[in-house]
Amino acid sequence: MIEIVRRRSIGLTLLSIFFLFGALMCLLTVIALIFPGGLLDPLWHLNPDAHRAFQRIGGWAILLMALVGTACLLSAIGLATRAPWGRQLAVGVLAGNLIGDAVSAVVRHDLRTLIGLPIGGAMILYLLSRRVARYFEASQR
Repeated sequence: MIEIVRRRSIGLTLLSIFFLFGALMCLLTVIALIFPGGLLDPLWHLNPDAHRAFQRIGGWAILLMALVGTACLLSAIGLATRAPWGRQLAVGVLAGNLIGDAVSAVVRHDLRTLIGLPIGGAMILYLLSRRVARYFEASQR
């Protein structure tokens, strides 16, 4: 029997890389939080607001970033392997990020966060599209 090999989706490959990058950034953040004043401390100059926010949260920031990083890593793996749970988790992570961006814009009056709404929304629409759904269904056969 001849098995038809489907081409890897460039969109899902890019999203897998995106989530992997997110997981790596979370890992760097966790390390920088665990070892303040260490080699990674200069990275806080890129986003001093985040540094202050994490300092206010205290030890919970490490747990939060570890959870977000784990969700990103699992999303990357799930999308790369065409696992249906990976697609669902990726949509959930993106939806959570959209909510966070919207709340940040309102509460902190930081309109810069609004740029994430159309970008995250487009990623969610892509993941929920019929074309992507068929791609995942084909992997289950």
